Amino acid sequence: MKKRIAILGSTGSIGTQALQVIDEHPDLFEAVVLTANNQVDLLIEQARRFQPDTVVIANAEKYEQLKEALSDLPIKVYAGSEALCQVVESSVVDVVLTALVGFSGLQPTIHAIRARKQIALANKETLVVAGELVTRLARQYCVPIIPVDSEHSAIFQSLAGEGANEIDKILLTASGGPFRLMPAEQLASVTPERALQHPNWAMGAKITIDSATMMNKGFEVIEARWLFGVEPSRIEVLVHPQSVIHSAVQFVDGAVKAQLGVPDMRLPIQYALTYPDRLPLSGLRLDLFALQSLTFEEPDKAKFPCLQLAYEALERGGNVPCVLNTANEVMNLAFRQGKIGFSDIYRHICRVMSLIPFDSHPTIETYIATDAETRRVAQQFI
Repeated sequence: MKKRIAILGSTGSIGTQALQVIDEHPDLFEAVVLTANNQVDLLIEQARRFQPDTVVIANAEKYEQLKEALSDLPIKVYAGSEALCQVVESSVVDVVLTALVGFSGLQPTIHAIRARKQIALANKETLVVAGELVTRLARQYCVPIIPVDSEHSAIFQSLAGEGANEIDKILLTASGGPFRLMPAEQLASVTPERALQHPNWAMGAKITIDSATMMNKGFEVIEARWLFGVEPSRIEVLVHPQSVIHSAVQFVDGAVKAQLGVPDMRLPIQYALTYPDRLPLSGLRLDLFALQSLTFEEPDKAKFPCLQLAYEALERGGNVPCVLNTANEVMNLAFRQGKIGFSDIYRHICRVMSLIPFDSHPTIETYIATDAETRRVAQQFI
């Protein structure tokens, strides 16, 4: 039987590459739900190509355009954020690939878990915001969460076959982003256009800026803590500019297992959909003879303070990581729109975090309220 996939965020970088994987194995996978936030034209194109059961456009203003464009096809068309939560519960869905950006991925993921759908997690903010809650629900409903992030997929692959063998530490690699070699005093003047030029990966705009500030790596530390049950002190970030070793695990006997490969997000996407099996995948292969060297550096937390800020938010716990995530979403977008400078991202996030009340035992309602209040406060600094 074909595995039926719901792709939340099918028009984004992860979503479009997931559809490439599905297209390469049409006998094994079927895209039954496609959703987008605003890119209605691409969603229409995808719907006509893959003929899903259902499509959802989060921006309700584009519903009529979508419905009219697909009126000749037997495809259900819905709009709004609530529809995202409803479609993941559908009986036609086996796996939910959550490729939404930011806080918007949290509630659909929770609905999918409660509906006992397998989760292929590409929306790291879900675990950044509510890692304890989400992983508890996954255990309660016996739902596997398989990571799609290249780093967490590498860790997941390195742990395959290890059973209960104890982890000494996780080695989380980072490219260092486009400003790794730039003097710290020049960062304040960088433009959004320059920050969007990642040296190794083709990603969405939001995550590319997060990579430039290294907030993305901080989020990945938080994500790794909840995915793999490892304390923050045992998650070590290594700057690895070549992006060949995607991450590694060191065990208590000193052995280190790593996953290597060319930078291609289709590999972790496909592995999340096929685990524990591996299928052929077109594309480049890693040529070890062609590599000049593999290098590693300690991250410069003074130059990229967002990384340390994420560690601190994780240590404080409660709703603090939610505040961090939302404040970053607002400041990341403001920078891309030219409303604040690059160095203002960290500075304003810190100011916002100091103003939001702490809640040590947040519920889903707490996270929603915290997100709303953080957005309100953050806008005051733009």
